[in-house]
Amino acid sequence: MAALLEELVKTLEALELWMKLIKKTPQDYVDPTLDPVLLVPGIAGSILNAVDEKTGKEERVWVRILGADHEFRTKLWSLFDPSTGETISIDRDSKIEVPEDRFGLYAIDVLDPDMIIGRESVYYFHDMIVEMLKWGYQEGKTLFGFGYDFRQSNRFQGTLERFAAKLESVYTASGGKKINIISHSMGGLLVKCFLSLHSDIFEKYVKSWIAIAAPFRGAPGYITSTLLNGMSFVEGWQQNFFVSKWSMHQLLIECPSIYELLPCPDFHWENPPLLEVWREKTSVNGNSTVMLESFSPVEAVPIFTEALTCNMASCGDLKIPLPFNMEILRWSNETRKVLSSAKVPQTVKFYNIYGTNIETPHTVCYGSEDAPVSDLRQLPKDLANYVNVDGDGTVPVESAKADGLNAEARVGVPGEHREILCDRHVFRIVKHWLRADNDPFYNPINDYVILPTAFEIERFQEKGLEVTSLKEEWEVIEDDSDEQDEMAHQEMPLVASLSVSHVGGHEGSREEACGTIVVHPQHNGKKHVELNAMSLSANA
Repeated sequence: MAALLEELVKTLEALELWMKLIKKTPQDYVDPTLDPVLLVPGIAGSILNAVDEKTGKEERVWVRILGADHEFRTKLWSLFDPSTGETISIDRDSKIEVPEDRFGLYAIDVLDPDMIIGRESVYYFHDMIVEMLKWGYQEGKTLFGFGYDFRQSNRFQGTLERFAAKLESVYTASGGKKINIISHSMGGLLVKCFLSLHSDIFEKYVKSWIAIAAPFRGAPGYITSTLLNGMSFVEGWQQNFFVSKWSMHQLLIECPSIYELLPCPDFHWENPPLLEVWREKTSVNGNSTVMLESFSPVEAVPIFTEALTCNMASCGDLKIPLPFNMEILRWSNETRKVLSSAKVPQTVKFYNIYGTNIETPHTVCYGSEDAPVSDLRQLPKDLANYVNVDGDGTVPVESAKADGLNAEARVGVPGEHREILCDRHVFRIVKHWLRADNDPFYNPINDYVILPTAFEIERFQEKGLEVTSLKEEWEVIEDDSDEQDEMAHQEMPLVASLSVSHVGGHEGSREEACGTIVVHPQHNGKKHVELNAMSLSANA
């Protein structure tokens, strides 16, 4: 069966290549007035190629479908060097590089460009890139990408040097225009580290920064279970072709970027994230009791250490011990200090979009009262249970909102951590903040546009009364198909009236006001709203 599926995939890949050759997709609209945008992905969000140092042969190792697990273990497994802060591939004959095709966009668009079946599972910035091209952005002129080796620390000098060079090249390619950065997930930590360590360069080249779903204070439940159990990048039947959860686990244990996503221990959480373990205790007289033990982020370190004591990876003939890495933990604690000192320059605008309405792991629990954990070294094989909070399924709202920066706006959007990158509401907000919509009346919080169409005010005296009349009209533009369908059945305008009166403290002083608002049936996505009001005041 596996061989047949492999042959099917090869056939489909050949078909897709043929379709690419015959299909031309010229860009219909280019807006030369737009400021450049640089897209920065999160963890596992960049294509990585392995280059053989001896032969120069290059092949994609992340993401690929055929031979994925073998090539992943052979080329990407790595060990941390505390003297440099670099994670170095075990295979010293391979060098990991990020492709720069399409001005950096290729590496962050579709992570496996050869895939047809289930292709949406490896989309990254694809939908946003397509959308921005519709707005008039142009690859290499106003739209760029920055892929990076996500195994490394967010403050790894090599990555930050590449980022500085990228900012300069984008600035030059766009004719000296300042740059709008859009980061997703851990990319927000990378940008914040750069901001902290190289604020002068940031201020020189950057106009605004929009962080989307950034784990500014960590992703407690998700990363805790990742360090103990690994993670699956794709779900469902595609896992049969992809990197196994165990192989991913062995990589991430040596990645400082993962440790930098652990919950910040000095952050004042509304409900502190915990690691909980049901354990059976035996007293000196032989009686056993089952207790639920809870550990704060700092107290959880010995649990990680004991749980991963015997963790071992096999790479060819090598047997490599991969325990919980205290050197990486110390490095990541220094990274948190760097992050905490970041300040946005006054000339740069910062915006924060975070995901909501999805149950998000916060506290992680192993075992149960009926099946307690007898040996912590078994935790990597156990399934975790979660206490959830509001978030995007990966990052809690509380963490994403706590950027510690002077933000122009923070907006919550219902959506899942990666899917939020293709959310219509997010597109509307981003387009508005980039000034790509020429729409000063758009309200990103409630997702509508108010366009004033008429305003008249008149004051006059009549028979001892001071009369003020007001007439105002708007078009309210919404992009909500469900509401449009509902309003399509509305035949008559909606009318509401209000009147108020006030009698003054001395005899003869009186004020009255009344107003009527009319909401007309929706037509072509627009609601016409009218306000007519009048006030009367009299003094004896």
